[in-house]
Amino acid sequence: MASIQDRKRQLEARRKALTARLTRIEGELDAHDSRDWEDLAIEREDDEVLEGIGIAGQRELRMVEAALERIAAGEYGHCVRCGEAIAEGRLDLLPHTPFCQRCAV
Repeated sequence: MASIQDRKRQLEARRKALTARLTRIEGELDAHDSRDWEDLAIEREDDEVLEGIGIAGQRELRMVEAALERIAAGEYGHCVRCGEAIAEGRLDLLPHTPFCQRCAV
């Protein structure tokens, strides 16, 4: 059973990793200077993939930050919808989840 402090450290580490990844993605998206049409087309395809990864990363980052706010408020580990405790196994897999398994469906 992980303590709240263990969960907080895990979430903070994930926030740091996500922030670094999003910074790299932003740099990649801003770095294109190709003049060749063929290279530009490939870069645009790559940009679409990077943007998708970036959007998913931003979504997860918001969830991680919300979980850290719930820890600070003393509300972490309880479903935001029904108030029941979230199972440890669920928190092990998704430490940022705001929902118990029943409410997540």
